[in-house]
Amino acid sequence: MIQVNVRKAAAVGVAAALLLTGCGRDGDASESGQAAGLSDGPAKGTLTVWAQAAEAEALPELLKEFEAANPDVEVEVTALPWDAAHNKYQTAIAGGSAPDIAHMGTTWMGDFAYAFDAAPKEIDTDAFFPGSVQSTEVDGEKYGVPWYVDTRMVYYRTDLAEKAGYKEFPETWEDFKALAKALQDKAGAEYGVGLPAGGADAFQSMLLFPWSNGAELMNEDNTEWTFDTPEMVEALEYYQSFFDEGLADENAATDAGAAEAAFVNGSTPMLFAGPSMIGQLEAVGGKEFAEKYAVATVPAKKSSTSFSGGGNLVVFKDTDNRDAAWKLVQWLTEQETQVKWNRATGDLPSAAEAWDAPELADDPKLAEFGTQLKDTNSPPAVASWTKVSAAADTELEQIVKAGKDPAEAMKALQATADSLGTGD
Repeated sequence: MIQVNVRKAAAVGVAAALLLTGCGRDGDASESGQAAGLSDGPAKGTLTVWAQAAEAEALPELLKEFEAANPDVEVEVTALPWDAAHNKYQTAIAGGSAPDIAHMGTTWMGDFAYAFDAAPKEIDTDAFFPGSVQSTEVDGEKYGVPWYVDTRMVYYRTDLAEKAGYKEFPETWEDFKALAKALQDKAGAEYGVGLPAGGADAFQSMLLFPWSNGAELMNEDNTEWTFDTPEMVEALEYYQSFFDEGLADENAATDAGAAEAAFVNGSTPMLFAGPSMIGQLEAVGGKEFAEKYAVATVPAKKSSTSFSGGGNLVVFKDTDNRDAAWKLVQWLTEQETQVKWNRATGDLPSAAEAWDAPELADDPKLAEFGTQLKDTNSPPAVASWTKVSAAADTELEQIVKAGKDPAEAMKALQATADSLGTGD
């Protein structure tokens, strides 16, 4: 029987804002480094699952099908709000009361990996988008499975772009900036594009520009930070120029619904957002508004690389029912289940083959998200990222609002990041 224990009713839509790292697990890995496998036959026993927000609300209904196929399983789902979940997991791990399975924000993986069980060999990671798999990896080991994915794309007003002389969306940095200016000069927009000017996770939100310029946040083995590089500085100079030239508003309203309203009324006809923005724009502009905008992959310099977010499923290594826990995770990430999950929640499937389903393949906007997901990156899964990210937010705000030289800002951020290390 599926039971739901709601600890707090609020469903806070902060899904794309999380990331982490941790130590290697001990005990269950084989000599080859591969985690122990699973038994044959159906899952059995009791399982506890903690999940956040809308996913926690929709999960019990979906799990009825798993329970029907595994009649000896009982699953209890506990709902947590995103804004309290990190502390809840931290407290539960310390107190030895963690659930069997948890819904992890991709940026939390590094913080808690020491408490996770390594993914067994039955989990085929080749079935998922590479960027989403990367978010599960800590010190070369996979400590979870991508459940659903999220990425940023450019939303733009096609009607106003055409008025500005653009029938096709530009692909390069240079042409993207030219479109932003044309939207002001020829289409009557107050600002060409909405960009984060500071505040929590602002730096993380603009990483698609450095990544598309070949920059990385750390070296290949995640032992050293790499902020003070020509690629990073050049990307931040480009980003700063939008504010210096009046193409983006450094004092744009950040309250709920403000970006959507500015997009719908045409005052800021371009923004970067994830797939949930589709529903939010419909709520503001109505269903007919869908004909006035499209989505496009992020503008390219050396690549067109966006942010890989979403949610992962993890199993805690202290679980009393490892076999059933991983069988449930495996079922939740199968292609057929992922399509049903998309129907129920709108979450984008992490399994690439699930994108062949008509609901996704025949929707031009969602199909574009599938294209973008082939080129994504994510912050490194190290425990110090949350502190480094906060310091980066401060530097970005000084670049945008105080005119700080990006080169000096990145030298300062490099020094801060070096002093924090990886947090291991």
